[in-house]
Amino acid sequence: MSGSVRPAPSAWRRAASLVLAAGWPRTRAGAADFRLLLLQRAASQRFLPGAHVFPGGVLDAADYSADWLGLFAPHHGPPRFGLGPARPAAPAPAPPVVTPPAEAAALPEDVAARICAVREAFEEAGVLLLRPRGGGAGAGAGPGCARAAPPDLAAWRARVRGDARRFLQLCARLDCTPDIWALREWSAWLTPALVGARRFDAVFFLCCLRQPPPVQPDGSEVVDYQWLSPPEATRSFASEKIWLAPPQFYEVRRLDNFTSLSALHKFSLDHALEGTERWLPITYLTADGRIQLLPGDELYIHDSSFLEKILSTEKTTDEVMKEGQKFHRIVIYSNYTYGIYVTVESKDKQMYPKTFVGSKSHL
Repeated sequence: MSGSVRPAPSAWRRAASLVLAAGWPRTRAGAADFRLLLLQRAASQRFLPGAHVFPGGVLDAADYSADWLGLFAPHHGPPRFGLGPARPAAPAPAPPVVTPPAEAAALPEDVAARICAVREAFEEAGVLLLRPRGGGAGAGAGPGCARAAPPDLAAWRARVRGDARRFLQLCARLDCTPDIWALREWSAWLTPALVGARRFDAVFFLCCLRQPPPVQPDGSEVVDYQWLSPPEATRSFASEKIWLAPPQFYEVRRLDNFTSLSALHKFSLDHALEGTERWLPITYLTADGRIQLLPGDELYIHDSSFLEKILSTEKTTDEVMKEGQKFHRIVIYSNYTYGIYVTVESKDKQMYPKTFVGSKSHL
């Protein structure tokens, strides 16, 4: 195994994604009773063009703004805004160079990230996850509901896309706050070196809803959407009907551990209490593909001097796989054929996907 040194990383940009799981009638016994919202990005987008993704985007200075304090008051305020006790910050495998907000942050990182996720769901999909001011935080409540979109949805989305500060104005007009309490920390991913200059430090939140809200793609950044169960998303990816980036595919497979929305919601409550690990995949190029190594894998190197390198070997992917035993990795055989190999044990309230090997018959 050798390493090809990369230049020093460009700054990771803080980002937030929202894994939206909504109740759905079972199609057969044993099938999942929920679906995931996947948005198709426009082909013109610089990052992941044409991919199906969870709603999300980069944190804006407006998401940290002190102006939110007046909207949350007097019922919720700093330091925790009713989110419960703070947990230790999840360490990154290496110290990331993160772009700070453009102005002094009045809100803690996890509150600002939740506001960002709610704002992006509105901008991209027209979904409003708001709660009337004065409503209880409801930390142990069951799956909730989205708020009906305003009649002038298109106009407000245009305003918010042009200036993220306008989202607070919309919330004030509706006498609501972003429903930050319905979002549970689920995972966090750092963009690996191979992807290119655009690097993100993205937290994924999970939100469970009793029923799917109406979705209206903005037609600019998002051109289409689908509600899919984890097995449906896997099959659609394998049949090349949709394309998922490795982190999204990993999360879809992780969610395939659940067939019940209520069980998923309950697990997310317990999982969030443990905090979230931040994963920086290490790219390992083989003679015929590439592997993304994740923490816990026997080839994952925790020395920060290696984390900005692309490892390589002259061996084939199958040869590398036959030599190992302790796996936590995503094997990328082709654009539409991934394998997830997990032999490490889950710890605390974490849950890994089961080992999954995509069909390689068409390679």
